[in-house]
Amino acid sequence: MATKYIIVTGGVTSSLGKGIICASLGKLLEARGLRVTVQKLDPYINVDPGTMNPYEHGEVFVTDDGAETDLDLGHYERFLGIRTSQQNNVTTGRIYYDVIMKERSGAYLGKTVQVVPHITDEIKSRVLALGEQGNYDVVIVEVGGTVGDIEGLPYIEAMRQLRFDIGKRNTLSIHLTLVPYLKAAGELKTKPTQHSVKTIYEIGLQPDILVCRAEVPLDAGIRAKIAQFCNVDVADVIASIDAESIYEVPLMMLEEGLDRQVIDKLDLKCAETPELDRWKAFVNAVKYPRKTVNVGLVGKYVEHHDAYISIVESLIHAGAVNDAKVKLHWIQSDEVTPENVHKKLDGLHAILVAPGFGPRGVAGKLTAVQFAREQKVPFFGICLGMQCAVAEFARNVCGMEMANSTEFDEKTPWPVIDIMEDQRNQRETGGTMRLGLFGCALKEGSFAAAAYGTELIQERHRHRYELNNNYREQLEQAGMRMAGVNPDRNLVEIVEVADHPWFVGVQFHPELKSKVVEPQPLFVHFVKAALTYKESQAAAQPQPKEAKD
Repeated sequence: MATKYIIVTGGVTSSLGKGIICASLGKLLEARGLRVTVQKLDPYINVDPGTMNPYEHGEVFVTDDGAETDLDLGHYERFLGIRTSQQNNVTTGRIYYDVIMKERSGAYLGKTVQVVPHITDEIKSRVLALGEQGNYDVVIVEVGGTVGDIEGLPYIEAMRQLRFDIGKRNTLSIHLTLVPYLKAAGELKTKPTQHSVKTIYEIGLQPDILVCRAEVPLDAGIRAKIAQFCNVDVADVIASIDAESIYEVPLMMLEEGLDRQVIDKLDLKCAETPELDRWKAFVNAVKYPRKTVNVGLVGKYVEHHDAYISIVESLIHAGAVNDAKVKLHWIQSDEVTPENVHKKLDGLHAILVAPGFGPRGVAGKLTAVQFAREQKVPFFGICLGMQCAVAEFARNVCGMEMANSTEFDEKTPWPVIDIMEDQRNQRETGGTMRLGLFGCALKEGSFAAAAYGTELIQERHRHRYELNNNYREQLEQAGMRMAGVNPDRNLVEIVEVADHPWFVGVQFHPELKSKVVEPQPLFVHFVKAALTYKESQAAAQPQPKEAKD
């Protein structure tokens, strides 16, 4: 069977959830036995999002091969259980960069290089290459941005050409749009959808299926009206109602028949019904947990939750395994001080210090680490969170009063965290960190070894600084366990405080590999430790005396 390509576009407004729809459709097709992957086409001119502000772009998702990509790739991996790569994320910056490099090398034989055909051909080649090299049955192509945006026009044109090149039986166009509900009028309005479809028609792409986001259900009359004015069958008008959890969306799309319409239109040979028993059990565990646990996330970008989206989802996965709802408390690290730390962090059953770059908020993170260590609250530090754990331990346990990372103080007398040797001469900021999958050997008897249940792991990284091995022995003698070490470079990857219920700091980003079908072990054990701590706190509370007769 030839690879089929599903093109997903969005209209009316941004943030409608194209990534979740793509991941949900992919899950339904994968559950029918098809080999599926998803590709994101991003219209921005950055080569990748690695240098973009988290407030603007959200999390940078890192793949095994070290690509810094859009956060939607995280949704693809979490839903489908696949591993993505550089091929799964294409940006305008990368397209133009490669075309210009080809022009400079004489690849176009003196021709005038133009958007059409050279840029559009480059886009199409990236889309087709993913399907051919991966031997996939279906490639879902998410076109970023909103239809009508000037920067997205080359992508829409490339997709129009793709449908002509390989035929409409091998391609399908899905358009995600908005059907707003006006409370004052008590009505759903279809006009924004009509205008959006008209716009994409004018550009040259004809939607086969419309997925309509709405706050309330679409009745038969609304569906018929949309179908009539947008030139699709009524069965091709799919409602996507707001859900409590993103993990309910595949089940909602199954009920709406999205996968069945796709299968029929593309003549896909697959199982009659999707195998979703594990997915349904997971959704049920998320919706109806028997326990609750309070976890504080201490970070500098907490106003923008997408900056930590993989951490949030990893905690949901771990909560489901532990039959618990993880109630996340967002704590701005700038606002945590020695004077108010008890007020800010009391009542939490676990504390996670998040990754980040730059000095802002580091003092608050150090204070949070000290609180968790001294109060014996389960602690999890990720990347910068691990580095803060090392600096705090050096200061308050080892007596190195001004211990720090050279990222924040180049003249510190105790540089317990220092820049990596291969990073010292780097002048460019994009794509130059230690990126991608690296090995880590675990220490027997450590929290990490108990979580993973193996001696060697592979995790994804994104950092420039590392624990300075010159201070390793001093830290160990004071009680900090080097629980994980990269065997190739003798780089410390995991630190723990042995005299603590559960205190783990990791240099890598474990959240990037957590999936619905394969929750990340450290997060699972972190939530388990939080539940144990909650039980111990409850047991320590004085019990009310029984009234005497």
